[in-house]
Order: sequence, then C-alpha cells, then structure tokens
Amino acid sequence: MKPLKVLEGVFLVGGAGISHEADCCIYLVDIDGSLVLIDSGVGVDTERIVENVKKAGYNPEDLEYLIGTHKHIDHIGGNWFFRNSFGCKVVMHELDAGAVESGDQFTTGAQLYGVKLHPCEVDMKISRTTSLIVGQFSLSLIHTPGHTPGSISVLLEKEGKRVLFGQDIHGPIEPSWGSDVDQYCDSMKLLLSLNADILCEGHFGIYTSPEKVKAYIERYMKIYGCK
Repeated sequence: MKPLKVLEGVFLVGGAGISHEADCCIYLVDIDGSLVLIDSGVGVDTERIVENVKKAGYNPEDLEYLIGTHKHIDHIGGNWFFRNSFGCKVVMHELDAGAVESGDQFTTGAQLYGVKLHPCEVDMKISRTTSLIVGQFSLSLIHTPGHTPGSISVLLEKEGKRVLFGQDIHGPIEPSWGSDVDQYCDSMKLLLSLNADILCEGHFGIYTSPEKVKAYIERYMKIYGCK
C-alpha cells in the first residue's frame, strides 16, 4: 500500500499494511515545509517508513520534530532511528519519556513484542498540555493520561478542519503498564469536548466526520465503563 493522504499536508505513512505489521499508525504532517512525524512504529524495518515519506512527496531530511504519543514500543521503537538519521527533535511527556530514555523493556511492552528497545534521548519533555510552535503554526499537545501516565494527543487546525491525532483511544487499560481507567475516562471526555472533524487513531485508522469521531470515542468509553 502507498501512503494515504488524509488532507493536504497530512499523510498516513506507517502502520499494518503500509510498513511493519507491528507498527502503530504513523502520521506525517507538513507545516510550512517543516515535517512533523507522529509516532515512529516498533523500530523494525524503519526504512519502509522513510520510503513512504518520500512517496508522499517529502524529503525525510526535513523532519524537524518526532512526537511520541506514549511510551509503548509500537509507537516509539523507531525514535532512535529517526533522531540519529535525520536530527529531528523527539517530543514526549515527561511521565513516559524516562522509559524510552532508559530502554525499559517491560513498561514499554518491548518484551511482549519480542523486540529490543533502543534507548533514545527525548529532547523536549512536556509536563502539561502545551503548544508546539512550528513555523507560523502551533500544534496542541494535550496530556491525555489513562492508557499510560504520559499519553498525549495532538490537535492540528488545518484547512478549516480540527484534526485530532488520538493514538490508542481504544486502550487497552492495563494497570501493570501504568494504565488508570479513571484518568482514561477523564481524558476521553476532554477529547470529546474538542469537537474534532477528523480523528487519526493509533491502530484503527481515520474517521472523517465529527459524528464518526464522537461515536468512536464513545464506543470505547462505554467498553471501559466511563460515565
């Protein structure tokens, strides 16, 4: 499969069927010629992601930021590769960054996937909901704990659309990995309040209307007993 265009300057460049089967959905955002990668996959066969960036019409040398939405291996396993290869700055929440920097095989799920996590320095550690300024634009980095303590979601306003990168809204909620169902429910309520037009999810694709976004989030809130 080729990279999938979500809207102008936003592409799906990784995930099952596009890159390695264990990869999460990986998104590329073009902001005034500066590229932002949202998550990096499991770290196996990262060259396929690079090729997809090129097929989308971009030069991977222009990668400026790599946002790690949370510490699980299928989302951050390729951080070291992209940082070392292209010099992009890695951005994560401080509550999840430590596991990536230390190469924690357990709480990142690397042991479960049977792969080696390469430790990677996190250049920018956020501690709360904030904005990442790229050129003349800003991305909202929203602390949405629950799946992990340092999970973040990303909101982009582009072409009159509110695009939400809400990785792993579906969970799972696993306390041994640091999940917290009460935090999760609060985070999902926050995401609903954003009234996003498009949802780019972490494993189950892209939802292209406010109604579909709302229904998807509410489905998992019901599964996890959110009130």
